[in-house]
Amino acid sequence: MKATLRTVRLTLAEPLRISRSTTTARDAVWLTIEHDGLHGHGEAVTSVYYGLDTDTLRQRLYASGRDLGRFPDPESALREWPARDGQPDDRPPAVTAAVEAALLDLCGKRSGAPVYRLLGAESAPSAATARTIGIVPAPHAAAQARALVAAGFALVKVKAGTPDPEDDLDRVRAIRSAAPGARLLLDPNGAWTADQTRHLLPRYAELGVEAVEQPIAPGDPEALARLAEHSPLPVIADEDAVGLEDVRRLAGRVHGVNVKLAKCGGPRAALRMAELLAGSGTELMLGCLTASTLGLAPAVHLADRARWADLDGHLLLADDPWTGIGGADGVVRASELPGLGVRESGAGRTGVRERAAEEARGTGGHP
Repeated sequence: MKATLRTVRLTLAEPLRISRSTTTARDAVWLTIEHDGLHGHGEAVTSVYYGLDTDTLRQRLYASGRDLGRFPDPESALREWPARDGQPDDRPPAVTAAVEAALLDLCGKRSGAPVYRLLGAESAPSAATARTIGIVPAPHAAAQARALVAAGFALVKVKAGTPDPEDDLDRVRAIRSAAPGARLLLDPNGAWTADQTRHLLPRYAELGVEAVEQPIAPGDPEALARLAEHSPLPVIADEDAVGLEDVRRLAGRVHGVNVKLAKCGGPRAALRMAELLAGSGTELMLGCLTASTLGLAPAVHLADRARWADLDGHLLLADDPWTGIGGADGVVRASELPGLGVRESGAGRTGVRERAAEEARGTGGHP
């Protein structure tokens, strides 16, 4: 097997402001694994919050690509990677997720099956996805909400966490007025104190907000569970739910867990989390980082497992260089084509910074 890397710049259509930062663009590193004339693709994106810069992603993906050379074929790699003779795996979860996505894509193409079948589903998943409105002035938020509902979106996610909580309430009121039938999710990204949360959640419940993600800063899951116990609306853990043990600790104690492949390590890790949550009273949310269709596609192949889908990262881009999962009408759909069912569209090539391809050739298996 041969692995190559490409790095591109993904620019957002407009800056996305959340409580802790504003994003205008991020780098994506594309991993391509080739075997017997077929290619599988995966994507990892930079993240300040997760401590992943471009060079780190490239270095770790390059090393992982070389590591795949110890396997004779993609199927054995998918079964056994990233196990390393009993040694702990210290790869960033985003790297593991990108490698697993590329292997699933390649194995699906080799077997003629879409990835959702490799993951145990019988029919192509689809889901109504949330569309995010960042921290913007209330009139702008209202205009965005009207446009989203007109396009077909039924679920809107509103970012919160400004220094003045009344600004957030004004934004949600404006959105509710502009889109009275829309389902609303709220995400302060951990910006509130526990006391603020107890004071604010009843006011958001009165506005018809359906659920709130991670209202308080991560690091005290017990405090989050206590808030959820008495909350007037469902509380979804996000930053406090990274790995399987985090989910195990919170199962049955919060109303939902936001699982992102880039933070948990890929589709199979997400499935283990879904199995753990089943019957616990805690429901699954599938989330994402801002990424291309290539980065979103693996989660879309799991979309039928989730109560809430927040898979709009590709919709926030000025130009998405891949296509194949839809979403512009408010619904993401897994393809029935073999593998991930996505293809490079050529959109966004103008002005996209792309480094030269870098090859990582393993020492074992097929070259």
